[in-house]
Amino acid sequence: MLDDTIAAIATPLGNGGLAIIRISGGKALTIADTLFAPGGKSKTPLAGVKSHTLHYGHILRNDQRLDEVMISVMKAPATFTREDIVEINCHGGICSTKAVLDAVLDAGARLALPGEFTKRAFMHGRIDLAQAEAVADLIHARTGLALRAANEQLAGKLSQRINKLRDDLMHVLAHIEANIDFPDEDIEPDTLSGLVQRLENAGRLIHGLLSTANEGHLIRRGIRAAIIGRPNVGKSSLLNQLLGRDRAIVSAVAGTTRDTISEEAQIRGIAVVFIDTAGLQDSDDAIEREGIRRSRESLGQADLILHVIDASEPITSDDQACLADFDGKPRILVLNKSDLPNRIGQAESKGSPMVSVSCLNGQGIEPLKESIRNQVWDGEITSEMLEVMINSRHQEALRRASESLRTALEQLRAGTPLDLVAVDLRIGTNAVGEIVGQTTTEDLLDSIFSTFCIGK
Repeated sequence: MLDDTIAAIATPLGNGGLAIIRISGGKALTIADTLFAPGGKSKTPLAGVKSHTLHYGHILRNDQRLDEVMISVMKAPATFTREDIVEINCHGGICSTKAVLDAVLDAGARLALPGEFTKRAFMHGRIDLAQAEAVADLIHARTGLALRAANEQLAGKLSQRINKLRDDLMHVLAHIEANIDFPDEDIEPDTLSGLVQRLENAGRLIHGLLSTANEGHLIRRGIRAAIIGRPNVGKSSLLNQLLGRDRAIVSAVAGTTRDTISEEAQIRGIAVVFIDTAGLQDSDDAIEREGIRRSRESLGQADLILHVIDASEPITSDDQACLADFDGKPRILVLNKSDLPNRIGQAESKGSPMVSVSCLNGQGIEPLKESIRNQVWDGEITSEMLEVMINSRHQEALRRASESLRTALEQLRAGTPLDLVAVDLRIGTNAVGEIVGQTTTEDLLDSIFSTFCIGK
């Protein structure tokens, strides 16, 4: 498939000022030349122009002008895919963009698969697999922290540590396999001690990387926070204050919210999806009961609960029932109506953080945001942490590597035959190599790149 020349729209579909059709492969320049009519005095074919230059003209199909364009010419190997790349910058209308793409496909290109441009960059050695995943993270980054973490991984910060780890394991494996080839020669005590030390150091590095998994998931995916409470305590007003705009209908009539409302906001650099729920209480109204059912379903998927209580009234039985129902979830008690006299005691918190707010005037909203951040992330977010934020695939590979190294260490210390030690050590080394694509399968590559958008 690397012999094919591929093409795709590299910009979002829809009406816009510009769109880009990307072509990559050995025939990219030839295909572009069959369609491009230069607009200036120069009639030099694109194959003959300097690399990384821009050219004005028109795209023609059957001598019919399709669009006025600028064409970028980038010649291998100094390109993203390390193949010849042509990018046609045309007008961003849906019809015009599709017409240019169809002309490119008719001229001999194949429509690219999802992520195929990035996959080619990986296959040609321009980036490793962890960096390829960072490309997708960069595109889908929802916060500034996610963007920074993706850029660090794309720059190879995580790959450097993984490659160093794999090199150390390969060094130990080479020593052990050399001794297998010469069974009459035992490993010298000093040499054995050095190999054990290397494996222990590798285990500590793996443990350190695994400790970033939760933070990595948090940075990339964010959290879901459900806003719960009995009717008319200010749940929808709280949502509006956290979003900084009126998203939910606010009314003095109890039961205004009958369905769940989801909206995303950035809270201290973390993407948080807030879910405004229907009031959790018994009801004879069929529609309201369905809203309550959906609210409870959303609560099951939430990472954090914001339990809103009217602080101007004593705790009610409905409040108590709500406190008891969701006792196992991370929770913040939001005491609304702090502009009125407080009638809620600290004892009602049951160990959960309490934050007083007024959804009427916005008082306490900033401390609440800080409390949300502290509930999901304990401590400072440092640049060093962002450099090595592993994802779930990395986590699974490192767990397998950690287990294999632990077994290999136990066997090495116990004097187990070296061929058995080598089996576990090789499994662990291969698992580490999966992260950067040193050891991988076509199925794994297809699984990773299939999540990319077409055109990237």
